[in-house]
Amino acid sequence: MKIYFDMDGTIADLYAVENWLPKLRASDASPYEEAEVMLNMSILARYLNKLQKLGYQIGIISWTSKGGTERYNRAVEVAKLNWLHDHLRSVSFDEIYIVEYGTPKQDFADETDILFDDSEEIRNDWTGKAYEPSEILSILSGLLHQE
Repeated sequence: MKIYFDMDGTIADLYAVENWLPKLRASDASPYEEAEVMLNMSILARYLNKLQKLGYQIGIISWTSKGGTERYNRAVEVAKLNWLHDHLRSVSFDEIYIVEYGTPKQDFADETDILFDDSEEIRNDWTGKAYEPSEILSILSGLLHQE
């Protein structure tokens, strides 16, 4: 089974970065690196590493900026990878998909996979189990305790 995370609005607080939208519209990828964390990353990393030892695969499925050029999308991908390295350094992700805005996330998963995403529409389209960001630590804890 795989557990996937969206980034923006799920684990990275992009929308709290000052002037995030004008910056993105100006093809400035800095808000993706400046975003603060949305939960205790030490606990998250510990849970993810334990789940990997139990056989779960851990991944990221996140979009680039809406309407981004190929060059800007690449800058966004680099910024997001840097953010993951800065905030979840101890986690060795099995898969990281930073894909063009609007790409159906369910295309990357099976019906047994889990997704954490802040978008209700994306959660509804997901073929497996999908949860809100506020549920991350409780769901992961539950998975650890059922093993």
